[in-house]
Amino acid sequence: MLFYLQRDPNTNTLIYALNLAENGDVNRSQPVSTYWIRYAEKGERKELGYIQRKFAYGILSKELSKDHFELRLVSQKAFPLYLSKRDTDQQYEVTATVNGKKIRVTRIFVRIVGGSFWLPNVKYAQIEGTDIANGKPINERITVK
Repeated sequence: MLFYLQRDPNTNTLIYALNLAENGDVNRSQPVSTYWIRYAEKGERKELGYIQRKFAYGILSKELSKDHFELRLVSQKAFPLYLSKRDTDQQYEVTATVNGKKIRVTRIFVRIVGGSFWLPNVKYAQIEGTDIANGKPINERITVK
């Protein structure tokens, strides 16, 4: 797992995981796979539906260089995330710059208040993880438009 996304009022969780090819290398055309953990349904894993994948929680990826990708949630294309392999331990991580701070992302929480299925009223997103500069836990909020 690279990071997970939770939203209210839903108790289910979206998992964003590294997608490996059969040879063990990252799948360059689709480096991240996304699926639900459905806590309301006994914690079962479930793939995203077409509408969820294409309009809400799917990931668009672009390979920037070897082991380095730009990621964007299909519903929030203005907010880039970056997938890359750390030099120190050769593990992949997802990072983002939020409020001028570079964060190793572990969780995204989206606050939704009303709206509709196609146009939810998103108040903010909270990005949680580790501050790359000092190694301390960090929690930054962004306004989603």
